[in-house]
Amino acid sequence: MVRFFSKKEVLTPLDVPDDISVMIDNVGKEFKKRNKHVHAIKTISFAVKKGEFFSIIGRSGSGKTTLLNILGTMIKPSTGRIAINGKTIDTLSEHDLTMLKRFDIATVYQNYNLIPVLTAYQNVELPLILVGWDRDKRRKRTEKLLNLVGLIHRRDHKPEELSGGEKQRVSIARALANKPKIILADEPTGDLDWEIGEGIIQLLEGINRDLGTTLILVTHDRNLANRADRMMEMRDGEIVRLEKAGGEKIRIEEQKTREKKDPSYY
Repeated sequence: MVRFFSKKEVLTPLDVPDDISVMIDNVGKEFKKRNKHVHAIKTISFAVKKGEFFSIIGRSGSGKTTLLNILGTMIKPSTGRIAINGKTIDTLSEHDLTMLKRFDIATVYQNYNLIPVLTAYQNVELPLILVGWDRDKRRKRTEKLLNLVGLIHRRDHKPEELSGGEKQRVSIARALANKPKIILADEPTGDLDWEIGEGIIQLLEGINRDLGTTLILVTHDRNLANRADRMMEMRDGEIVRLEKAGGEKIRIEEQKTREKKDPSYY
């Protein structure tokens, strides 16, 4: 049943442990389609720890993308409550919710979501303009991020002039602009071949590992999902499995073979 809060009802924040980045408490999502009610997400609860690499796997129609959109505060749940970095979403003012979206959460999309009339540099710079950074600080930050993703030499190219892998790297650089605490990645390698996709995943893993940024990855690829610290499998809007994945072993091996980057580089 969908719960509607009355205007007089006073909502209290969820009690969230200090080590929790995201808490989902009895969340469900219902859509009305052709006079029928479709339960995209049935009642689910789980939590993601700060700094965790958490993967969500499921086939098309399992509810994983709807859940990611709820986590990104792009759509509201029909039931239940969400807390992000200790902030209970439905208790926030419009201003505080906007600040949460700008500074706490960033999304990397499968289709990149770059603005076609802007160059790679301008796409990465845009979030900094929106929060009021001055020109010199914007330039330094934008160039730093384009260097990080290996695209400083493509700074003046528009999206149509970039390959799929280059577009995704620009998308990641833009996501990092305001130093978010959480990155949501929606099938970030879905349109890429294996080799290029592997580079994208290694970049996201490095950000998660070196900065402690919480990474929540949605995928249909079980091998990719298994690289996370924990994997949650969804089917028909429900959680059917939540387990420790193979990420710990893989990431330890990576650290043996790759020099750990200086977090200040980000």
